[in-house]
Amino acid sequence: MPAEPMVEPASTATTRDALLGGRVMLTQPRQGQRASADAVMLAAAVPARRGQRVLELGCGTGVAMLCLAARLPGLGIDGVEIQPDLVALAGRNIAANGQEASLRVLPGDIRERIPGIAPNSYDQVFANPPYFAPGAHRAAADPGRALARQGADSAAWVAALLRHCKPGGRLTLIQRVEQLGALLAALAPKAGSIELVPLFSKPGQPAKRLILRAVKGGKAPLVLHPGLVLHQPDGSYFPEIDAVLREGAALPI
Repeated sequence: MPAEPMVEPASTATTRDALLGGRVMLTQPRQGQRASADAVMLAAAVPARRGQRVLELGCGTGVAMLCLAARLPGLGIDGVEIQPDLVALAGRNIAANGQEASLRVLPGDIRERIPGIAPNSYDQVFANPPYFAPGAHRAAADPGRALARQGADSAAWVAALLRHCKPGGRLTLIQRVEQLGALLAALAPKAGSIELVPLFSKPGQPAKRLILRAVKGGKAPLVLHPGLVLHQPDGSYFPEIDAVLREGAALPI
């Protein structure tokens, strides 16, 4: 992420940080699960329209929800998070950003029925699922970060996204490239019209992450878009990526 202005720590356990050039203010854990460029780019990839109902699964402290709301006012956005401390922080962040009328966060496990979140009721659903299958990677020392990195598997996340999406609604997620096969298998046959956008850290390097968008019940052929390169050779962000991270622009897909 580009350097953003930072205000005084909220407590010894949390910090207050600015995203999108100060348009989003965030209280987050000093250690553990913190805001990342992936969450901001995920929000920038959601093809929502004013008036739509949107759901984020695994919303953490509300980073992506708040970034999406800053880019597209007029959405109704719900978030679900399994960790109670992050649910509390997300609620504080929603209030601090003046978004209580349109955003809310509920506690819940994406593998179970979530009270207050109805199936087949959202125009857009999105997630930044854990990047590693359970047991496939050394767990992080912080329990919250470990859960964020190695929670339920890809099939469970896709099933939850599909369960809450309206027929004809859209799914968006960001994931590691090696999870693509599992994601495609989980989406079939309930979703199609899949779009893939590889994300390259620097020119000439293999893609490590990708954006995937799909339509519940979609039938159009898969589209592989030209990839997005994030960093220039000197390490700075390319202008179109910098506009996403600092100014809240839509991802140029």
